[in-house]
Amino acid sequence: MDSLVEINWGIIGCGNVTELKSGPAFNKVEHSNLIAVMRRNTILAEDYARRHKVPKFYSNADDLINDSEVNAVYVATPPDTHAFYAIQAMKAGKPVYVEKPMARTFAECQEMIRVSEETGMPIYVAYYRRSLPAFLKVKELIKAGSIGKPLAVNVRLHWALGDRDKFPEKQTWHVKPEISGAGHFYDLASHQFDFLDFVLGKVTEVHGIATNVAGYYEPEDTVSAVFSFESGVKGTGSWSFVADKQAEEDSIEITGTNGSIQFPCFDKGDVILKADGITTKLSFVNPENISYNLVKQVVGAMRKTNECVSTIYSAARTSWVMEEIVKSYYKK
Repeated sequence: MDSLVEINWGIIGCGNVTELKSGPAFNKVEHSNLIAVMRRNTILAEDYARRHKVPKFYSNADDLINDSEVNAVYVATPPDTHAFYAIQAMKAGKPVYVEKPMARTFAECQEMIRVSEETGMPIYVAYYRRSLPAFLKVKELIKAGSIGKPLAVNVRLHWALGDRDKFPEKQTWHVKPEISGAGHFYDLASHQFDFLDFVLGKVTEVHGIATNVAGYYEPEDTVSAVFSFESGVKGTGSWSFVADKQAEEDSIEITGTNGSIQFPCFDKGDVILKADGITTKLSFVNPENISYNLVKQVVGAMRKTNECVSTIYSAARTSWVMEEIVKSYYKK
């Protein structure tokens, strides 16, 4: 792909995730402009465009992809159409930024990679924790040897049953495997595994057990896993989305030969470093639009002024890990 001077974005799927987390960032980053949005509901697409001062709106994705002024596409739909729209955009000669998880299945990720390599159009995936200050500090501390040689990591995410999950008529695509690929595990654990890939290297072996304990929806609601990284670090994880409210927990803890680092993945909280008998709490502030730092990297990568830390290859690895963990549940 030749470098672009100005990145003129079109968003396919301007839903809730784009309202604050990502959408405004496309106009805040230098050399980046949001010029078109698409949503199947024309009224909602027009409303989004009006509120965010976007010049064009569409109700058909083909029209946005084929807009000659749009030279990059952000796919922010549910996962079942990530591959479909990304492949359409790449075949139209336009690079893609796609929401996470990269696709519904690892096979879809592989097809996206194939088309990217065939067309020369890059894909970047919205794993923005790779660019946030707290998570970059964790990576820096580990690289500097602050906890000695990393030995093990433990991931715990235990959340109470969401109000919408209690009623079939209110349930979102997050608990509909035909759309999401699995349950909440795919939506949330993907951020955790992607960050661990960034810090500890790729997972080379993984085994998991997934089950549905509460019976409110079809996919798994409780998951356990063990995994090993190419760096030699061993990992364990526990996820439940039907836990008691008082038992809620969001924690990643990396233990080394000289200490440990503990931090939340989703909740606001400090990075806690324990080393040499001293406990240090480190606090950080995220950008208003939490995807801003990564969008800035993506724009720079498309303009060939820098690299981007979140690629199709790293994102596909995360999809493989999650699929391996829950595969026995879906083969039953």
